[in-house]
Amino acid sequence: ETERKGEVEVNIPPDVSICKACEEELFDPSNRRYGYPFITCTHCGVRYSIIYDLPYDRVNTSMKFFEMCKACEEEYQNPLDRRYHAQPIGCWDCGAELSFSVDKAVKLLEDGNILAIKGVGGYHLVCDATNPKAIQTLRERKKRPTKPFALMVKDMKMARELAYISPKEEEILTSKERPIGLLNSKNIDENIAPNISRIGLFLPYTPLHLLILDKLNRPIVATSANVTDEPIATNRQSIEKLSNVYDYLLDHNREIVNGCDDSVVMVVKEQEIVLRRARGYAPVSVELPFPLEKKTLAVGANQKSTVAIGFDNRVILSPHIGDLNGIESVEYFRENIENLKRIYRFEPELIVHDKHPAYESTKVAKELFSLNSSLFIQSVQHHYAHILALMAEKKITQKVLGVAFDGTGYGDDGNLWGGEFMVCDYEGYERVAHFNYFKLLGGAKAIKEPKRVALSLLFDVYGEEALDFWALAPNKARLKPSIPTIQAFSQVELKSQYIM
Repeated sequence: ETERKGEVEVNIPPDVSICKACEEELFDPSNRRYGYPFITCTHCGVRYSIIYDLPYDRVNTSMKFFEMCKACEEEYQNPLDRRYHAQPIGCWDCGAELSFSVDKAVKLLEDGNILAIKGVGGYHLVCDATNPKAIQTLRERKKRPTKPFALMVKDMKMARELAYISPKEEEILTSKERPIGLLNSKNIDENIAPNISRIGLFLPYTPLHLLILDKLNRPIVATSANVTDEPIATNRQSIEKLSNVYDYLLDHNREIVNGCDDSVVMVVKEQEIVLRRARGYAPVSVELPFPLEKKTLAVGANQKSTVAIGFDNRVILSPHIGDLNGIESVEYFRENIENLKRIYRFEPELIVHDKHPAYESTKVAKELFSLNSSLFIQSVQHHYAHILALMAEKKITQKVLGVAFDGTGYGDDGNLWGGEFMVCDYEGYERVAHFNYFKLLGGAKAIKEPKRVALSLLFDVYGEEALDFWALAPNKARLKPSIPTIQAFSQVELKSQYIM
């Protein structure tokens, strides 16, 4: 039996895909778990997404609500069994249950319906990827006109029909983490990934996904179920906000304690680049090349947010949270902080945040600081933080020339910086070079509308003469701007915030 005492030093186990042994049992008619959509063992399955607390015992997970049957308990207690102390253990008699059958789900997909399916760390919105009408309906309902969809495929044979896949990419796609891989596409419907040459593909990582794809035998669109600017849906309340998007809800009664989206990776020059660190890859423990003086909570920036806690020479990084553009996202951000604090029994002595005063993460940091007089707080310039992260990852301890081109970051002079050359170490930095400043039309709005940046640069170089440039364009009628609007830009919005 586990004894709970002392500090928590172990890592939170991440969720991993179904193993080969469980997959064989899943499709073996003579096995008592044949077709059971939640089959698992000590080598595979849900972990982080069901855990309330460490140590990782069943009573500290959402499986505590399922009492093991006699057969499962015998396996659980047998040191020679593959399921010895497999905390999510269950079967048809005692485990989690679906709201309706896999056969019905497959028939609904074949008929062109959109399903919301509860997975490991959240729900997916799913439809038949070979049905253009279903895909277009999903785009219209989700108000996602052009953003690419990821596809889940049955196996590598199906994957190769849709993308060019190198041995390194296959190794990653078939790994226990089962991330979405960004691959060079072929034979892809234009409506799946408009105007780009890459496609996101991933293999089934749960027994439920395997069962559905085995019977359907065609790729499915599997995109995260979330309202715009909100985190992935993890419970009935949050998924029902999308009830106008899906036709049917394939639910189950195993609670998702910690939401966790799909990880996204790509291969560059035979190296794996993680673009979104989530299911399978996080939480992750990172060793620092130096010890921390104080127990530290780092809350990051506003986009592609994560949080981290640090103690001794270790940092525990949360899974991808997302952009902090709405109330629900900020609450989810707070939950991730509380999850790490609870699980690691961690109380910070120092809070570190981005220098930008308007970021939601900065506001949360300052609120926590105001509630605890013993805390210290420190801001870090955005691009300096990126360089520091790379230095820590590569265990670099000497002074470096760091180059950061990363959108915008609040600068020391109160302007928005957009690309920096810094000579720096862990103690500080000197900004040794940068581009000239130029004005942003509409302030931060221009960050998401690059045409405003282009127009701003034209005004910067040519002044109001830029208003006449539309006449030189080949498609004048289509491109003709609203002259009053542009004049308003030139007279009013040019006074907006600066960007480097």
